[in-house]
Amino acid sequence: MKVLTDELLSIVVPLYNEEDNVVLLTQKIHESLVGYTYQIIYIDDFSTDATRKVIKKMNDAKVHLIALKKNYGQSLALAAGIDYAKGEYIITMDGDLQNDPSDIPQMLDYAVKGEYDLITGIRQKRKDSLVKKIPSKIANFLVRRVTKLDIKDNGCALKVFTKDIAKDLNLYGEMHRFITLLAFLEGAQIKQVPVKHHARNAGVSKYGLERVFKVVADMMLLLFIRKYFQRPIHLFGIFGVLLIMLGLIINAYLLVVKFMGEDIGNRPLLIFGLMFILAGIQLFTIGIVMELLIRTYYESQQKRPYRIKNISIGDETK
Repeated sequence: MKVLTDELLSIVVPLYNEEDNVVLLTQKIHESLVGYTYQIIYIDDFSTDATRKVIKKMNDAKVHLIALKKNYGQSLALAAGIDYAKGEYIITMDGDLQNDPSDIPQMLDYAVKGEYDLITGIRQKRKDSLVKKIPSKIANFLVRRVTKLDIKDNGCALKVFTKDIAKDLNLYGEMHRFITLLAFLEGAQIKQVPVKHHARNAGVSKYGLERVFKVVADMMLLLFIRKYFQRPIHLFGIFGVLLIMLGLIINAYLLVVKFMGEDIGNRPLLIFGLMFILAGIQLFTIGIVMELLIRTYYESQQKRPYRIKNISIGDETK
């Protein structure tokens, strides 16, 4: 049963060269959200076709158009839309009609009940080519194995956020691929819901196999943020100390060999020992510098490295 809400909804849709899809997408959103109060936020990521003209020509009071000055990519386009959004619930989706707006009400039900901060879709019977499916499977596998977060479909763009979680997401680079993981790191309670998936209505896909390498690079960055953002010395310091100790052991061994009368000046092991010590000192120094930067980051902006969901006093919850 559909649970209606009086709260404003913000549907955030990044667009790039979707002139043939945007009118039909708008119609489908209107048909799917009858009874709701909502705004549709289209972010035109410097399209080279007539996407902006088509949106303006619709003259729809519910449609807000954000035109970016250059092509920033999907992550920053999403960030621009989320920053602008006024809704209590923020819904993200792609503009190619592969996501179905009719799935929004059932996903919104879970958010309205207050049990979850993020409801994310699991695309059923994906209508994509192998060029898109392979990187997606790699990303999903890496996230599950490395973070222990059991998300079956990280690549599904159809998501419903509470405002607080959406506004706290720091999207940059190409982090939109791991937006569910970013929300999880912010403490979001996540619900996965099966959703429909359609073949692209018009236009061409913007993805290729090079996405595999970007997925791996972004995953490495997220792993660092998840485990070592607050204490980078635990990563760089430990490796630095280990390298210094290894270098000292090698040089101590060579010193004993030297006292025994052997020539060590031309031995490659001597160079390795010195390199290990220097590399260890550099890593340890990087760890200290990053510790100071993190402390400055929190103190200068008066940030706290924790999040409070609510505070209970007696029978009252704030």
